[in-house]
Amino acid sequence: MIYWLILLIVCLVMEAATLGLTTIWFAGGALVAMVVALLGGPVWLQLLLFFVVSLVLVVFTRPIATKYFNRDRLKTNAESVVGQQAVVTVEIDNVKEAGEVLVHGQEWSARGVAEYPQIAKDTIVVVEAIEGVKLYVKPVEE
Repeated sequence: MIYWLILLIVCLVMEAATLGLTTIWFAGGALVAMVVALLGGPVWLQLLLFFVVSLVLVVFTRPIATKYFNRDRLKTNAESVVGQQAVVTVEIDNVKEAGEVLVHGQEWSARGVAEYPQIAKDTIVVVEAIEGVKLYVKPVEE
């Protein structure tokens, strides 16, 4: 029983430290296993219930919890440019690894998505993705 209590405390402390919804599910499994241990259940049943309860919590409640947990999370400046329109300020050429765009008054290195390896200066583009400090763009479809 003491091992389950220690595992429960460790999981809760880790969850409180990270707030990433990563260990709370195992804390639930440890709690159920600890109750079974208190009631005199065999070790194999404790282990089985720990794994089953943890798995059930992860599979059925994690998607719901992450949806509501991340609902109020603000996008970073980098994430916020995906889907936005930009203007090509330096011709994009994927072969030469050159190109820049202007998004919300900020200049970014840019490359064309696979279908658009070259994009002319002053073209209006939409940001499809971001990788590091580089935006991947494609021309806006008219």
